[in-house]
Amino acid sequence: MIGALSLALLGASLAGVVLPAAATSDGRVRATDAARHAERARKALVKRRWDRAVRESEMAVADTPADGEHRRLLGVAYLRAGRFASAARAFEDALTLRDDDHAAALNLALTQVALGQWDRARGTLAAHAGGIAAPDRGLALALAGDLPGALQVLMPAARLPEADAKTRQNLALTLALAGQWPQARALAAYDLPVEAVDRRLATWAALAQPRASSDQVAALLGITPASDPGLPLALALVAPAPVATTIAVAAPPPPAFVSQIVPPAAPPLVSRPVPPAAVVPASRPAVVPASRPAVATRPRPLTPGGYYLQLGAYENAAVARDGWRGALRRWPVLGRLRPTGIPADRSSSLYRLSVGGVARGDAIQLCRGYRARGGRCFVRLVAGDRPAPWRTGLRLAAK
Repeated sequence: MIGALSLALLGASLAGVVLPAAATSDGRVRATDAARHAERARKALVKRRWDRAVRESEMAVADTPADGEHRRLLGVAYLRAGRFASAARAFEDALTLRDDDHAAALNLALTQVALGQWDRARGTLAAHAGGIAAPDRGLALALAGDLPGALQVLMPAARLPEADAKTRQNLALTLALAGQWPQARALAAYDLPVEAVDRRLATWAALAQPRASSDQVAALLGITPASDPGLPLALALVAPAPVATTIAVAAPPPPAFVSQIVPPAAPPLVSRPVPPAAVVPASRPAVVPASRPAVATRPRPLTPGGYYLQLGAYENAAVARDGWRGALRRWPVLGRLRPTGIPADRSSSLYRLSVGGVARGDAIQLCRGYRARGGRCFVRLVAGDRPAPWRTGLRLAAK
């Protein structure tokens, strides 16, 4: 089974009143109310009262919109209620507020699996590989379709002297999903009574043939998928648009078929207007050379450097090629750079897709712009990144 979801709660506040004293008072009241609603939500989760947990956690977020812990709690409530799209949004908001919230990242990956977004789930797990426990990350990778990567995580963990039953059973389930039933049976029997092994294998056999993308996650967490009206508009995370996204201001507009894929919340690509002639002194003719408009609409050059955006980890370089296509559909601006990558280690074909070779500031701007369009990435230093073998064809296709 997937590890228990963390429900640790911390208080936070937002001042919403003009007068400083009133703001302080109002913030304290809101933080107190939020903590009370969060505690009620946590108790409702323990009692499996999902609707009550959703209501209480929504009120906690409404009181303290900038509290990442409450955003994560809201995501857990939505996930347990079977509302996967709302859960994904809440976990993404929690990570926006605190990008080292690895519990939110694990839950986000599971939610993405339930939504059929397997490549995004693998990217989420890769971005938080160092903070998610091996038993949980390994099984999540298996559910996200990366069985070789899952086995590479779980097998060493199961060999450790401190390995527990959860680690062994997660490995056994992964072996079953990979079709290695004799090994799965032998490992399952290590912790289960003889009469329970066949029942466990029968359950895993059903998991190995899901009818919908949400079946495996729903079965493992013991939840029922439900109709999802979406995250209430009043709870949407509102943050000032980072200046970093202006790196794509002057990029050419994408083809019509691409613009249908970009999420509607993405900021439009708008060219910076040329100052009107009315602001030019009358004594100076407002004559603009013919070449000036073309220069004004050209993206500013990126500064070369040693920083890269890691976009995800894939089963092999061929699968990473599909991930690169998806990244370009989400944000064609990435086509300005050549796709690169590195093998995860010498003993596997796992391939980490990246793009960059730019200065730190440019890399941060690119990553923020990509995230603003629903992508997942993080910035790191160069780590042996080399041009992808299929880069030429994809760069031409992206133009």
